[in-house]
Amino acid sequence: MNKMNPEVDGYLRKAKKWREEMEKLRRISLDCGLTEELKWGKPCYTFQKSNIVIIQGFKEFCALLFCKGALLNDAKGILKKFGWQAARRIPFTNVRELLEMEPILKAYIHEAIEAEKAGLEVNFNKNPEPIPEELQNKLDEIPALKAAFAALTPGRQRGYILYFSRAKQSKTRESRVEKCMRQILKGKGLND
Repeated sequence: MNKMNPEVDGYLRKAKKWREEMEKLRRISLDCGLTEELKWGKPCYTFQKSNIVIIQGFKEFCALLFCKGALLNDAKGILKKFGWQAARRIPFTNVRELLEMEPILKAYIHEAIEAEKAGLEVNFNKNPEPIPEELQNKLDEIPALKAAFAALTPGRQRGYILYFSRAKQSKTRESRVEKCMRQILKGKGLND
């Protein structure tokens, strides 16, 4: 088993819920040869500095999150999709489930390590929503705006696209684009 990180020891000591489940997920992850770190306030397991899995505790369940889970085969159909495009997670509500699934979890972790070794990357949908015509016209008209919009994170771009698209009338969409131009030029998101 790989070396335990004292920061993760502290995290687990403070855990009010799912402690036993998280300790079991920790042992499984370390048994797979991963390096233990504390990132984003959660136990994170890496291979050559690349994030492989993160242990998460929620109100209704705890989970093992696969950072690039979209690349995994998921022959057992247990990976759940949620907000992140690349990540997938497996939720648990008790230690018994973990004990039953331990060999499967280890196989999935090893598959994730192999994907990392092979340098596989998830293809992200940069803008899954179509850019409204009123925004596209401004981007074509003002090169600085186009550059500033392209420099925004995908999430910030999407936030603007959704906000502009929700307006039913073209006049309202144009007005929204006009009002947000300064914010975009400053490199800020809609709610920053």
